[in-house]
Amino acid sequence: MAKVLVIGQGAREHALAKQFANSTEVDTVFVAPGNPGMVSAKIQTVPLAEEEFSDLVDFAKTEKIDLTVVGPELPLQNGIVDEFLKADLRVFGPTKAAAKLENSKHFAKDVMDKAGVKTASYRSFTDEESAKRYLLQVDYPQVIKANGLAAGKGVVIVEDYLDAKETIHEMLGNKKFGTTEVVIEEFLDGEEFSCLAMVNAGQIVQMPLAQDHKAAFDRDLGPNTGGMGAYSPLLHLPKSLNQQTLEEVIQPTIAELKRRDIDFCGFLYAGMIMTKDGLKVIEFNTRMGDPESSVVLPQLKSSLYEVLTDLLDEKAIQPNEVKWQEDEICLGVVVSSEDYPQSSGSGVNLELFKDLPANIDVDFAGVKEDENHQLVSDGGRILCLTTTAKTVKEAQKNIYSWLYQQDIAGLRYRSDIGHRAVND
Repeated sequence: MAKVLVIGQGAREHALAKQFANSTEVDTVFVAPGNPGMVSAKIQTVPLAEEEFSDLVDFAKTEKIDLTVVGPELPLQNGIVDEFLKADLRVFGPTKAAAKLENSKHFAKDVMDKAGVKTASYRSFTDEESAKRYLLQVDYPQVIKANGLAAGKGVVIVEDYLDAKETIHEMLGNKKFGTTEVVIEEFLDGEEFSCLAMVNAGQIVQMPLAQDHKAAFDRDLGPNTGGMGAYSPLLHLPKSLNQQTLEEVIQPTIAELKRRDIDFCGFLYAGMIMTKDGLKVIEFNTRMGDPESSVVLPQLKSSLYEVLTDLLDEKAIQPNEVKWQEDEICLGVVVSSEDYPQSSGSGVNLELFKDLPANIDVDFAGVKEDENHQLVSDGGRILCLTTTAKTVKEAQKNIYSWLYQQDIAGLRYRSDIGHRAVND
């Protein structure tokens, strides 16, 4: 029986751990550092931080871990996969060079340009005054992105020059998000969706399309967050979209990285938008999305462990060999602290989320145990509730009919996840 190590501590890592635990080949799933809400018969947490590379490598060696999967973007950016490979350990994730596709907006734009992948027109700037001069010449709205990792919050849509000037000053003048470069790009109008794939050695296994809800409040209002909910598959969109995204985006991007001597291994996430001018890429992530993980991974009917080890072994995976459910909608609603994303919170009792109705599951994220060993909130996004149903409306009813009855003072959630797929 195999042992798996998942690195990370949020809802994405909880979803990964549960999917590995469902694999018959897997005996134990370790999550480092994990969180206390994850612990189950087959899932154990390990008190090692995501950035403690040498300790994580030592743990994988000592425990004879058969497969390590890295969840969050920061350790990927800092080269954790390279360290595992140097130690001759089996790991599924991008190297530091490949992770640049996510952590450098400028690099990603250049890759897309050379690969012929459509994206928003853009300019990048490292000094405030040059950026402001450029912003006097453009039509609004525009999108300003911090060139680095910002947990999904380093993207601002600006409606006019004054708004743009203030945003540029925050990002470059005040070094908000710790960035020294910004990318300013045209605003794209259309329906967004997420395309995810498992990749190694040029072989691509696509996953069901998903739709994330980034805005903080109902009706897609408010600041961007790391994600307030998601659902999958997208039955209201053309079935051809997955194949189209594969051919127009995923394959050429992987090929362009290969041309640069970068072999991509890991989860590749393409944030897409359907515009009047066709499909365009908004962004790439080089890991599973969150909260998309919570609604995509449960649809996998094949063994996640087998799929990833087959990819790493460069075994040819035949079309349709990896099985996904196709009859139901999986919908997830994120419960966050009441002031997220402006600030986090802690101390709200979460014991009620450990005793859910049979048709609702949970992936825990920002949680900890208090002195009485009670589960309490500890962060921005606290957990993601998920359910499956025949339709989006039924899935919404499953979760919201239960949530509306709960006293969760100090927490909040969007009440319209999945709204784009519902025709009232």
